[in-house]
Amino acid sequence: MNATIRALALTGSFLLLMIAAGCTVRPMLAENTPGAAGQETAAELNSVSVAPVSTRFAQQVRNHLVFLLHGGASEPANPEYRLNLTVARSVSSSVQIQRGSENEPTAGTVTLTGRYSLTDSATGKEMGNGTQRVSAFFDRPPQEFAVLRAQRDAEDRAARELAEFIHLAVAQDLARLDAR
Repeated sequence: MNATIRALALTGSFLLLMIAAGCTVRPMLAENTPGAAGQETAAELNSVSVAPVSTRFAQQVRNHLVFLLHGGASEPANPEYRLNLTVARSVSSSVQIQRGSENEPTAGTVTLTGRYSLTDSATGKEMGNGTQRVSAFFDRPPQEFAVLRAQRDAEDRAARELAEFIHLAVAQDLARLDAR
């Protein structure tokens, strides 16, 4: 009986290894991806220019997005694509019941919603668009300045994450264009 269990376990392990060996994953943004599609997408991401924005939290998203697109380098002088970005912010509070509390808010949520539109610089044709939403939570201590600082930190965290989501969505849009 012990040999039968051992043989079944060995057979099961072998089958799982065979299934795992059949799975292939190709990173979409990798520089050294075999084949031309991954390299084309990375090069196209490098040729995207992000339009200026007007608010502090939108500027945070834009700065992180430019860094992700260009790896710390400046934007291209003659971009192939232009990314128009709008970012909206909402802040909400929640009340948690505590002893001796005057039902003051004790937690807050910052939600950033980013809408983007990717257009071809030469033709003005829209190549992709989308909406991404990110929430970041923060504590509301009794001090007013601490609340303002915690809210700004939450905005910054949400901006970084929103930029990563938009970067991925733009890469997917460009990869779809390459597949056509």
